[in-house]
Amino acid sequence: MSYSVGEVASFASVTVRTLHHYDEIGLLSPGGRSHAGHRRYDDADLDRLQQILFYRELGFPLDEVAALLDDPDADPQAHLRRQHELLTVRIEKLQKMAEAVEHAMEARKMGINLTPEEKFEVFGECDPERYEEESRRRWGDSEPYRESQRRVATYTKEDWLRIKAEGAGNTNAFAALMEAAVAPDSESAMDLAEQHREQISRNFYDCTYKIHTGLAEMYVADERFSSTFEQIRPGLAGYLRAAILANAARRS
Repeated sequence: MSYSVGEVASFASVTVRTLHHYDEIGLLSPGGRSHAGHRRYDDADLDRLQQILFYRELGFPLDEVAALLDDPDADPQAHLRRQHELLTVRIEKLQKMAEAVEHAMEARKMGINLTPEEKFEVFGECDPERYEEESRRRWGDSEPYRESQRRVATYTKEDWLRIKAEGAGNTNAFAALMEAAVAPDSESAMDLAEQHREQISRNFYDCTYKIHTGLAEMYVADERFSSTFEQIRPGLAGYLRAAILANAARRS
């Protein structure tokens, strides 16, 4: 049995123009012609078209598709195995993307006023909702948590960029003090700790000295937090903790 170009276009959800192009470049030449010279496709042609469309869906350019399909050492089963592997990788990637979008949707529901694109631009690979579930579970009934949610509900991309720049400036200043071998209980380090506390109070919630020292302990005890500081400078989490505790003792 053979099929006309229109029938094949309908089967494969492609245009007749696409099939004509594939024929012109030698990627898919029909196995026969009608008495009137019209293209007629047989089952083998349909199998090849399916392979072409699989590879095209996976992003392969037409010249690479032709090279793969015309490889004399490859067999149809090998093509199917290869496509299955590539599709499996794509499915895993799409699942991760779907999870990221779900997180973005949850973030918006919780009040973070950013689109997924803006969120990536601001935070890069660092997901601001990484600890949201745990934070809600541990502090969801507290006034600082509720106040933080009220504030971030109004923040724009520019607000988040400002907050990010403030935080990075404070962290880099701590790292510079460490580089200069300045003690964490020095005036300079304690002043930076106070600046850190004021940034939290200004941007999220009233960060008392008791709350601040609790955060300092978490920065060291929780590997998820400490690794962030340790990537900037080894020992930075402990240095920050010591400076915050010294500043709290100075203020008490």
